[in-house]
Amino acid sequence: MKLLLDFLPLLLFFGVYMLAGRNVEWATGIANQYFSGFVSGGVIRAEEAPALLATIAVIGGTLIQLAALKLMRRKIDMMLWITLALVVVLGGATVWFHNPTFIKWKPSGYFWAMAVGLWLSRVVFKKNLLRTLMGGEIELPDFVWQRLNIIWVAFFSFMGFLNIYVAYSYPESTWVTFKVFGITVCMFVFMAAQVIFISRYLKDEPKPAEPAPADKTP
Repeated sequence: MKLLLDFLPLLLFFGVYMLAGRNVEWATGIANQYFSGFVSGGVIRAEEAPALLATIAVIGGTLIQLAALKLMRRKIDMMLWITLALVVVLGGATVWFHNPTFIKWKPSGYFWAMAVGLWLSRVVFKKNLLRTLMGGEIELPDFVWQRLNIIWVAFFSFMGFLNIYVAYSYPESTWVTFKVFGITVCMFVFMAAQVIFISRYLKDEPKPAEPAPADKTP
């Protein structure tokens, strides 16, 4: 259930964009009938409808995700709050100005916000945010936590620039596919690499001592 909620906004974004792109006339009619009051000028053109409807879907999906976690009394991670803020602000700007440029910057804004947060926590507050978040689950040497922090800052920074490169170098449909699947694959590969990296430094749990054999001397 939690996994489905995590991917719900992305699935809605991709599904609505593809559906609207294949049925442009229908999507334009829906957009103008129900959402024209939320855009400047009050008219949504055919080429704008897919991105606009997909953006509305991802905003709704993120709000549903947050509400569902609240109802299930689950902890809402800081990353989800950052995602919600970016989706509402940049998604709202995309809808109002009916310009997909704003929503295209959302992944980069998220990645760069995480990179800055990890960097500032170490440089300014002298704390390792990764260790604070994950230290209760795994035990690693201090130098490994420092390396992980640098690696994550570099990865998030790179992903932010990669998103902008794809957004401005390829057609909009290619960027949508990259946002949903490309970024997800990159994250999984990165996480797998992290598991391999830290596995060398994990401390083996001490084995329980075996009971001494009973003295059978008569």
